[in-house]
Amino acid sequence: MYIVNPMYYMKKLWLIFYFIPVLFVKAQSLKSPAIVSGPMLGQIELRTASIWIQVSGDISSVNLIYWKKGHPEINWQKSYEGKLGQEFNPIRMDIGSLDINSEYEYQFILNQVKSVATGSFHTKDLWQWRKPAPDFSFLTGSCAYFNEPVYDRPGKPYGGDSIIFESMAKDTAAFALWLGDNWYTREVDLLSPWGLWYRASRDRAQPVLRNLLKNMPQYAIWDDHDYGPDNSGTSFGLKDVSREIFMKYWCNPFYGEEQKGIYSQISYSDVDLFLTDDRYFRSADEYADSVNGKPNPDKHFFGQKQLHWLEDAVVQSLATFKIIVIGSQSLNPMSTDEGFYNYSYEYNELMDFLNTNKIKGVLFLTGDRHHSEIVKTKRAGNYDLFDITVSPFTSGVAKVKGAEINNPARVAGSLVEKRNYAKISVQGKKNDRIFQVRFIGDEGTILYTWSISEQQLMR
Repeated sequence: MYIVNPMYYMKKLWLIFYFIPVLFVKAQSLKSPAIVSGPMLGQIELRTASIWIQVSGDISSVNLIYWKKGHPEINWQKSYEGKLGQEFNPIRMDIGSLDINSEYEYQFILNQVKSVATGSFHTKDLWQWRKPAPDFSFLTGSCAYFNEPVYDRPGKPYGGDSIIFESMAKDTAAFALWLGDNWYTREVDLLSPWGLWYRASRDRAQPVLRNLLKNMPQYAIWDDHDYGPDNSGTSFGLKDVSREIFMKYWCNPFYGEEQKGIYSQISYSDVDLFLTDDRYFRSADEYADSVNGKPNPDKHFFGQKQLHWLEDAVVQSLATFKIIVIGSQSLNPMSTDEGFYNYSYEYNELMDFLNTNKIKGVLFLTGDRHHSEIVKTKRAGNYDLFDITVSPFTSGVAKVKGAEINNPARVAGSLVEKRNYAKISVQGKKNDRIFQVRFIGDEGTILYTWSISEQQLMR
């Protein structure tokens, strides 16, 4: 009879238990560090650049290595010095001392391992006092809904095909500007800071966004759904959490003043864009718009501090085109929705300011309405004002109804009731610059084209 030696099996078991932890550690070391979303290009200027990425909670170190295109042997490295290891880890890396009008490449190093998060960017050219203002274009739009059935309302999904973001990524532009409702909070998100963080993190991580985010700089404003509840304003109790999240997920130049609001300004070539905040300071829509037959000074849209900032910034601007960017529609007299026009005290103040100071080149750029159109406002003794509304990216389309169907203020033919984005181009010789808008469908088809010259935007 064969007798088994117990010590033989004891040695085998010892070897197994010894090597299992070793193999586990080795497997963990070979595992690629987790990139939740990004990279995304932020503000790219003459000698500086911002690059954004979001990593998982097991990342303990993040480094950015960058070099001039074609010369990886000469490179620079910057370490992230902020807090890591959280459930949500959005990271903004700001680098400087770059050369003007130069192509750079970069790669993120996570936990000392080179990652697949790579890309490139091109710094601006110094054209001022040296050459004509460069021709350029940018992409814009609003209302991006990404379905999550377990938390969505029953019935037909509200979000449509997200192919539009691939079409935008293939387009050529200097930057993209998001006009609000850049993600949609749900009922399960709204009552806790965690829910607000989750929604921004989850929607930013959609794979369909990847190419667009890394191919060109991204800027943004917000509207109600990425700020808080539907039609929300200054009374939203978690507004400062929303502000913190916005600052963590977008790389704008600045975010309001005195740690309030998210208004900002960007410039490209001979265009200034004033990125306003239509939520943080906003009174409830239900406030009476007039009291004793006069506009109600207690019904705020921008709030006086932001409004004075906007007026001061616009009057100082030397740009050919001065674009006031607002999440809500601004000039539409037929809309019963929550547009700037329905906040008559501040609306009248801004209109009077533009007239009194003879500001040239003003246009409005807005989102929110779930259809695109251009609305015109006539002014006595001054040029007409135009509001270019671009919506939606992927949210449900809202067709105009009632009196708006035959809105006399709408530029004829400009109504687009399909998912779309806009490509805005600025081109032409000095003193004869042209501002062109093209509404483009989700598969890249041009749906409508409109243009205006700088000469038409003068008194």
